[in-house]
Amino acid sequence: MSEHLIPRISEKANGAALRLYWVQRPLWLLLVVTLLFLGGCAGLPSGVERKHSVAITDGADTMLGRMVTAASPPGQGLSGFRLLPMPQYSLHARIELARRAQRSIDLQYYLVQNDETGRYLLRELRDAAERGVRVRLLVDDLYTAGADTLFAGLAAHPNVEVRMFNPFPAGRGRLGTRWASSLLDFDRVHRRMHNKLFVVDNTMAVMGGRNIANEYFLRDGGSNFIDIDTLVAGTVVPRLSSLFDMYWNSPYVYPVESLASTRGATPQQLRERFEQLTGGPDTLHPEPIVSTDLLGNNALAKDLDEGVLSLVWARAEAYADAPAKALGPTDEARGPPADESTDSVLYNVQRYIRGAEHEVLQTTPYLIPGRGGMETFRLVRQKGVGYTIVTNSLAATDESLVHIGYRRYRPEMLRLGLALYELSPKRVEETKRFGIYGSASGRLHGKSAVVDRNIVFVGSMNFDPRSMLHNTEIGIFIFSPQIAQQLTSLIGFIRLDGAYQLQLGPRGGIEWVSPASGDGADTILHVEPETDFWSRWKLELLAPLVPESLL
Repeated sequence: MSEHLIPRISEKANGAALRLYWVQRPLWLLLVVTLLFLGGCAGLPSGVERKHSVAITDGADTMLGRMVTAASPPGQGLSGFRLLPMPQYSLHARIELARRAQRSIDLQYYLVQNDETGRYLLRELRDAAERGVRVRLLVDDLYTAGADTLFAGLAAHPNVEVRMFNPFPAGRGRLGTRWASSLLDFDRVHRRMHNKLFVVDNTMAVMGGRNIANEYFLRDGGSNFIDIDTLVAGTVVPRLSSLFDMYWNSPYVYPVESLASTRGATPQQLRERFEQLTGGPDTLHPEPIVSTDLLGNNALAKDLDEGVLSLVWARAEAYADAPAKALGPTDEARGPPADESTDSVLYNVQRYIRGAEHEVLQTTPYLIPGRGGMETFRLVRQKGVGYTIVTNSLAATDESLVHIGYRRYRPEMLRLGLALYELSPKRVEETKRFGIYGSASGRLHGKSAVVDRNIVFVGSMNFDPRSMLHNTEIGIFIFSPQIAQQLTSLIGFIRLDGAYQLQLGPRGGIEWVSPASGDGADTILHVEPETDFWSRWKLELLAPLVPESLL
């Protein structure tokens, strides 16, 4: 059994160490067979009580709500936005909103890592709950192995509920034993909730590509992500809350108490254990932000302290895939195919991109267009529309097997006239625009698009089969030339300062162009840049074994 049979673990801090369970560790095969014969396929708990709840309706009567009302253009039904391209500002925005919440905090994430950043945020949620704020935390269960006590400890506090999406019923202490206990239920457990959403008082939100883990906020010692979030306020926020409620009240989520083995611990003991797990010398203490970000925005706390919100106001639409996507290919789960459901993220991304008249700019860390994506490229290019994509190079990606699927399409994309750029870790280390990376390797993680310098997409969806077919996603469309110009500039920074441009050589092979500094000539490379022979040879060996549909 090879790596491609395991869902992508790129959004986990130690994913590289786990990625080749089945390829590199034959003992896991023995464990799988043993558990399969001993336990078969473990079942999810039955008769689980899920208390129905929905977003609060009195958010306007909060400090944040009053600020949003005061800042909103009168009578236009618009929403306010501020792009958050820099990691420290994005983390700061979440923390400040949590600290100023008065009614509710609703969080939905693919990954809340048990690291300094994750524990710091959980403590902020605990503090808010102790002030009387209702906290609802929904986490996909894929990367919660060994963290049941942490999440159960948070849930033991008054005013807090924690639920897991599409959980593993057994072997919960380790990722490997979870998979081994669920092999006969593989088609369910490999489908994950990839959404990222943070809503406070049903009046302000943060959404985009970032999970809650060190590497999304420039705090990992190895590699960190270039990503994009947006602060959201106004009319579209209740829509985001309703999308959260759709997941929160779905039958595919389970209270952490129904899954975690806490050995009869009392709520007080669980709370004490939570304090032990989230305190200590490695507790995160972010430094105050005193400067402005790439777009000239202050840290959110400065605006909130001064009582004036600096936002761009525009019309917006928000979409999320149905939670039933987690059921697998059954009639109940499927309904219309993912690319035909008018509420799906994929349908709406394709709708706006295919409607482009002049230009499309897109960033995606994982690019495997498939037949549908290639058809979109052809339709757009036949109209003479320019199309630029920025993605990861082999050196930058944290999923080398996904690169196999991507590279199959590169020549055809270039022949269609797409401008294709791949991130260079070396150049990202050298640039200071997105933060000081030092020796840490930069990787692209932002999922965004700009259409005709007017429509902006920011969300969780990658342009690959996993996002299209298996994972649930969320996204927002902002109809604003000003936000479009800002995102266009950010993508331009990546292209100019941190990426190679690809082209076809005289014999049809791929060439990577590294722009010269000053008046020198560009450097043209003929092999995957910044990689060694072994990493390239390994891909050649594995390429015939990797089915595209599971990448």
